Amino acid sequence: MKPDIRDPNLAEAGATRMEWDARQMPVLQSIKDRFCHEKPFEDLRIGVCLHISTKTANLVTAIKAGGAEPIVCASNPLSTQDDVAASLVVHHEIPVFAKRGEDADTFRRHLHTVLEAKPDILLDDGADLVTTAHLSHRQHLERVIGGTEETTTGISRLRSMAREGALTFPVIAVNDSRTKHLFDNRFGTGQSALDGVIRATNLLIAGKTVVVCGYGWCGRGVASRVRGLGGHVVITEVDPVPALEAAMEGYRVMPMEEAAVVGDLFITVTGNRSVVNRDHLAAMKDGAVLANAGHFDVEIDLEALDELAVARRPARPFVEEYTLENNRRLHVLGEGRLVNLVAGEGHPAAVMDLSFANQALAAEFLVKRHEDLTPGIHVLPEEIDRDIAGMKLESMGLSCDKMTSDQKEYLDSWE
Repeated sequence: MKPDIRDPNLAEAGATRMEWDARQMPVLQSIKDRFCHEKPFEDLRIGVCLHISTKTANLVTAIKAGGAEPIVCASNPLSTQDDVAASLVVHHEIPVFAKRGEDADTFRRHLHTVLEAKPDILLDDGADLVTTAHLSHRQHLERVIGGTEETTTGISRLRSMAREGALTFPVIAVNDSRTKHLFDNRFGTGQSALDGVIRATNLLIAGKTVVVCGYGWCGRGVASRVRGLGGHVVITEVDPVPALEAAMEGYRVMPMEEAAVVGDLFITVTGNRSVVNRDHLAAMKDGAVLANAGHFDVEIDLEALDELAVARRPARPFVEEYTLENNRRLHVLGEGRLVNLVAGEGHPAAVMDLSFANQALAAEFLVKRHEDLTPGIHVLPEEIDRDIAGMKLESMGLSCDKMTSDQKEYLDSWE
């Protein structure tokens, strides 16, 4: 099977960066060492649809060390790091089908290529691989023993499939593990989204009014990092409970209709479409910057913006300037795609150490337990979550207390 990557000559650069990140991922490296000896994936083909980054590369090599035959494609057309893709192909003989900036047809073709290889397990980010398998490769579904899903958005799609009885195999909701969403979503998205915005624009955040659309764990992370950089945070929400939380945590809360008028920078992290719509765009001030940190490029209504604009041009790398009729200029970062991966390097490796430890152990859990799992969404057992957290603490030179038997008995008692 011939890989489809940008340039194999980039492999050395990719290998150097992968090695750097591997040192920041001690939990995954420990799991990889065990996989080398135990070979839990012997004779299994694993389809991987994740962001092709240095962190993902370390996960994929860990899976291969466990005896698997990985085959890899990208979960976003603009998130692929071409040097990493080259290193996986050249140095690890792993077939990769991903190019940064690939068009929609190529992106879909790469998904189909992975599925045509008849994988036994699917590792997914955004559920494109799983949904495509059910829509276009039903003849191969009996072979699939299960899948894993990395993101909130992907799990939402899969829950919809499960409700309709369309999901034919078990999927581990990696995002639902505490060692994933409490750290990756909050600290990873918080830091990397701001990193992407700053790399693209060189804006000073201090003193700016930053509208964070959505106050889930990702929104919490973005809001806290904006506050830490001296920005004035406005939260928009559709759920009154997190809106109330945001208010009690000291943020301004208002409808998007009001926030559109005051914001200097808008960051969407909702997973929903048209969070920033035509009316909001028409009300924004001159120079406003729009970025998306949600999985799909639907949160900002770019079609409406294109219709409102009388001119557009690239203002900087990853920055498109739209001029409206009244000479106001709005700036969209990274084509409205994941700003942290389009304009930056994605989450820091140290936090992805936790997320990809979950992915690796979820795949192993499926191998061991798939016959006991019904089709639908499942969560990793709590003891695996605790083990991952414990390994991470140990790698940081930290430890925590343990309950005594007397304390356990007290908590278990009703008297």
